[in-house]
Amino acid sequence: MATVEFLGPINREPMDVDIANLSELKEIFEGDTELEKWLENSAIAVNDALVSHLNIPLLSRDKISLLPPVCGG
Repeated sequence: MATVEFLGPINREPMDVDIANLSELKEIFEGDTELEKWLENSAIAVNDALVSHLNIPLLSRDKISLLPPVCGG
């Protein structure tokens, strides 16, 4: 199982998912209106490497991070 971590202001507990790729994760989150607003603007990393498409194959023990945009100075 892969683990999804929600960083920054998303403020959710990590969750374990049994999925083959990130497209399946998107399906899991469909209908969650609170999370959908973050998904539109968040970057996604797998094992701390940013990814640019949803067809990346996932292995058990992979870490998926949802990285919302932040402001800083």
